[in-house]
Amino acid sequence: MLNPGEIWQAVWLTLTLAVTVTAILLVVATPIAWWLARSPARWKEAVAAIVALPLVLPPTVLGFYLLIALGPSGPGGAIAGLWGARTLAFSFPGLVIGSVIFSLPFMVQPLRNGFESVGEDPLEAAATLGSRAWQTFWRVEVPLARAGYLTGAVLSFAHTIGEFGVVLMIGGNIPGQTRVLSIAIFNSVERLDWVGSHVLSLGMVVFAFVTIMATMLIDKRLGRMAG
Repeated sequence: MLNPGEIWQAVWLTLTLAVTVTAILLVVATPIAWWLARSPARWKEAVAAIVALPLVLPPTVLGFYLLIALGPSGPGGAIAGLWGARTLAFSFPGLVIGSVIFSLPFMVQPLRNGFESVGEDPLEAAATLGSRAWQTFWRVEVPLARAGYLTGAVLSFAHTIGEFGVVLMIGGNIPGQTRVLSIAIFNSVERLDWVGSHVLSLGMVVFAFVTIMATMLIDKRLGRMAG
């Protein structure tokens, strides 16, 4: 049976991973989403399809290629060699990289929708007042796209919390390093620890319900403010 120390260790590792990934995605996804919303390029939908691949690819497929990329023979091995390690696989940094890629569409799509909802009128008004492009972006587009930012942050955080396939493929089941909550549940079931499995699983169910409710309320409230 999982002891309280193991449970809290898995909870803390999961929350740390989710917060780290969400923060990185807010930075990484913003220029991608803005470009997809504003660019006239004909091939931008091909880029959008590549970003959205994790939505339809089996996690094991994505996890397999990430395992190769992060392993000793891939780019991850070269990066890890900078501090004397052999691989980024089966490590917390590897989990962060894999989770950022796996959760990217959950941040990009809401942000793209948010930027597209701004429309052209506020941008033209800002340009008429002499606002530079970067000022218009930070002072007009980002505030008006706040619903997309909030929705994307909530969805990315929740999706990272619930990851299993990719995390198992590239992180394994190392206590204190890669054993997040989803892996802890899998480990508990393997050991036939039904009590521990119920405790962790019910906690995830409650978290999922709260996340969905929060997303719906955010959309509803910001929709009223926009109206």
